[in-house]
Amino acid sequence: MRVLVIGTGAREHALCAALAADPSVDHLVCAPGNPGIAALAELRPVDAASPDAVAALAAEVAADLVVVGPELPLVAGVADAVRAAGIACFGPSKAAAALEGSKAFAKDVMQSAGVPTAAAYTCEDPESAAAALDEFGAPYVVKNDGLAAGKGVVVTNDRSAALAHAADCGRVVIEEYLDGPEVSLFVVTDGSTAVPLLPAQDFKRIGDGDTGPNTGGMGAYCPLPWAPADLVPSVLASVVEPTLAEMAARGTPFAGLLYVGLAMTSRGPRVVEFNARFGDPETQVVLPLLETPFAGLLYAAATGTLASHEPLTWRDASAVTVVLAADGYPGAPRSGDVIDGAEPAGVPRPGVLHAGTRRNHDGALVTSGGRVLSVVGTGPTLAAARDAAYTLASEITFAGSQYRTDIAAKAAAG
Repeated sequence: MRVLVIGTGAREHALCAALAADPSVDHLVCAPGNPGIAALAELRPVDAASPDAVAALAAEVAADLVVVGPELPLVAGVADAVRAAGIACFGPSKAAAALEGSKAFAKDVMQSAGVPTAAAYTCEDPESAAAALDEFGAPYVVKNDGLAAGKGVVVTNDRSAALAHAADCGRVVIEEYLDGPEVSLFVVTDGSTAVPLLPAQDFKRIGDGDTGPNTGGMGAYCPLPWAPADLVPSVLASVVEPTLAEMAARGTPFAGLLYVGLAMTSRGPRVVEFNARFGDPETQVVLPLLETPFAGLLYAAATGTLASHEPLTWRDASAVTVVLAADGYPGAPRSGDVIDGAEPAGVPRPGVLHAGTRRNHDGALVTSGGRVLSVVGTGPTLAAARDAAYTLASEITFAGSQYRTDIAAKAAAG
């Protein structure tokens, strides 16, 4: 099978690693890719947000399957163009990707489907935003209605900061605060059949103890030793199946990866958000534990044959990822700093996934984005996986490097 992956980050690096390990994949291409992915796949340039460009590249490389990693190409309609070219594509249509592209649309779908979620208002002016904030009270939750690279949500006790974020965004969803830890559940679906992966938990705040501003994610772990035994079947029944039925009833069936972000509240699981693709950094810890060949799973979802796919099998192990971020992130990150330890003697290190990296004119690996690398540790226990991840993190350096020291700490300690 010839597979084309679209994207540039650590998520796409993790996807490529899982696809490269599938014996059925005999040629792997990633566009545009990054220096780390170059060790696994042929890299090709492409405007990832251009449906025509991606479809043309898929035809050029004779892809049997296209896997779209990021949300922007999906919301732009890349999957539609690839399918129109007669090539199987793992990723929802432009219309279905609105589940992530618009928080207001997602809320409307959830309400119509009876999905448990936070009460919310869509606001487009200062007056309605102020009224919504006053109704719900602190902590205030204000979400940019559109795509914001994982940084469009403000949760604060400061009413003025909440109002300012609403004003900056223009159109926002303001909702009641949901208490309890958050869980991420990935569900592979062809629009009717739904196959869940293992739940994971990510850490959005920049600082230890969940302090500081939101980021795109500073780490994650999988599985969740504290999660209720019936969590996955319960979420499938109360969230996933009603949502897929509602999307199909609207004439926009959702096929691809449905990411369900949950808050484990005192009233039971509530949906915080939907995404239309694999999450970052949770992908980095879920996929290393999957034993079932990955390309076959995605191809079955892309071709509507998921119901006949074999049950998934998983390693009896744990995984932890820690994100190494650039100085200044999540504000204005510094770039161009040489990275040491990621590829000793020019050989890529196992467990090091690239995100914001590039080669400088001397061929050295340097920083080129906010989240620079994800380092992944695996082990027979969560504590062992955590130790492996932090050992790896300590051996990679670049000027201004920052990372959280408490990823999975509470879960590993019981």
